[in-house]
Amino acid sequence: MMTKLSRVITMLLFLVTTLAFAHFPNQSYIFISVYEDGTIEGRFEINVREVNKLLNTNLKDNISPQQIAPHIDNIKEYILNHTSFNSEFGEHRIELGDSGLFPVAQGTMVQFYFRLADMKELPNKLDVFYNCIFDKDDTHRGYLVTEYSWGEGVINEETNISLSFTKDITSGTLDFTNISVWNGVIAMIKQGIWHIWIGLDHILFLLALILPAVVLRKRDSEKTKIFDQYTAVEKFKPAFFFILRIVTFFTIAHTITLSLASLKIVTLPSSLVESIIAFSIGLAAFHNIIPILKGKDWLIAFVFGLFHGFGFASVLADLGLHNSSLVYSLLGFNIGVEIGQLVILMMIFPLLFLIRKRKVYPRIIVFGSVLLIVISAYWMIERLFGLEFGIEQSIKTFVYQLFVALGLK
Repeated sequence: MMTKLSRVITMLLFLVTTLAFAHFPNQSYIFISVYEDGTIEGRFEINVREVNKLLNTNLKDNISPQQIAPHIDNIKEYILNHTSFNSEFGEHRIELGDSGLFPVAQGTMVQFYFRLADMKELPNKLDVFYNCIFDKDDTHRGYLVTEYSWGEGVINEETNISLSFTKDITSGTLDFTNISVWNGVIAMIKQGIWHIWIGLDHILFLLALILPAVVLRKRDSEKTKIFDQYTAVEKFKPAFFFILRIVTFFTIAHTITLSLASLKIVTLPSSLVESIIAFSIGLAAFHNIIPILKGKDWLIAFVFGLFHGFGFASVLADLGLHNSSLVYSLLGFNIGVEIGQLVILMMIFPLLFLIRKRKVYPRIIVFGSVLLIVISAYWMIERLFGLEFGIEQSIKTFVYQLFVALGLK
């Protein structure tokens, strides 16, 4: 009974968290990104239904760029007249740039990108005045979301509400005095752990490497059948350090290419990198059944680790990191990936060591490796030909919701 109740409570909490940041029609947003060199930029988002209130128009929810275009200048003027940013350096002029549309369940959000001018360095505090739409709808709510602030440990967080505005509360203050390199490094360590844990292809490659670590191969003259080629290791420590050595070569390799790619010294096409990563799983699994490089498992880990590093680099690129924090970000992310790998190793290896002498274990190696080869082939077909069958995304969604329910994200 309690188990069912806890599941219901978990799902309700997840639902409330999701709804808490839904783009409701009577809400508008300021998203900001704060960089260590003093640059502050972001975007305004206003629902098209709120635009109708402002301009006395009758724009549809599924509005097109051509239909909103005649009203862009009027909306910009309204925003500038009802928003301001001030710090100890004085008032900062809002430089509005490109505009866009973002469809949501409750209509369409009209977006206006901006940056704050006259910002020579990051202030200690930033006073924000926001009085949009309240004169037309006193139930309207405005939110300022700190989407990115590396020094505060905020990396691409679209739900990090820092200030709330109502008809009676039209101003608030952002405090930047707690910004530090340490916060940014810690945030990147968390990102590294998170992305190795949800990176199914990286996990499966590690699994392919770990599976045979608790057995030794017999000499060719001693084996008769495919399942008879393995014999269990006797001691934990040598076997553990053997796989730790292999994982270390994997770490060294992906650290090299992650750094080269992030610093834009070497770049490779994403489709090629992702296809080779998929291939690496199949090859490592095939090596478990029929050895390709006898006694050189570390070489497979190192060579393909180079391509996994390019894959990690694409993750860093998606995080929108700023050049001023890139070196520290690389350090933190690498540490996080290594911690994530060690956690996976510590979870899987002891279990495999416990069952290594059972008659079923050779079959686990063989059939498990065959399954990995099938998954590898599936991913290669998807990535080489740009197809999307949806299975991988469904698994990722399930894993993400599981982590959220467990409080790990």
